[in-house]
Amino acid sequence: MNNKQIISTDSAPAAIGTYSQAVKVGSTVYLSGQIPLDPKTMELVPGDIEQHIVQVFENLKAVADAAGATLDQIVKLNIFLTDLGNFALVNEVMARYFSQPYPARAAVGVASLPKGVAVEMDAVISLEA
Repeated sequence: MNNKQIISTDSAPAAIGTYSQAVKVGSTVYLSGQIPLDPKTMELVPGDIEQHIVQVFENLKAVADAAGATLDQIVKLNIFLTDLGNFALVNEVMARYFSQPYPARAAVGVASLPKGVAVEMDAVISLEA
């Protein structure tokens, strides 16, 4: 039995590879990594790292909305940074989008990310949360 549902929205960047924006299985939604792309132009948003972090959260929010969920239903958030010196800024921006209790989270320093961006995030949502 295949209970896998693909989630897709024009309000978030289209997939730039062989993946879906999100996949729902039962009451769990797996959101693919989002980078700071403008969904309308598919170009990187202008600005500094803070504006890029904001755009990543906006893209995650758009995909969550398409799945019938909110960011508060994220139970696991993975953050990938090319410079862990931006970790405090991620926390600051994240506080604008989440309230306690916060999701489980990992922050990983990486050598590079798609399109040369400095930040990417993916998430897992529980629709029961």
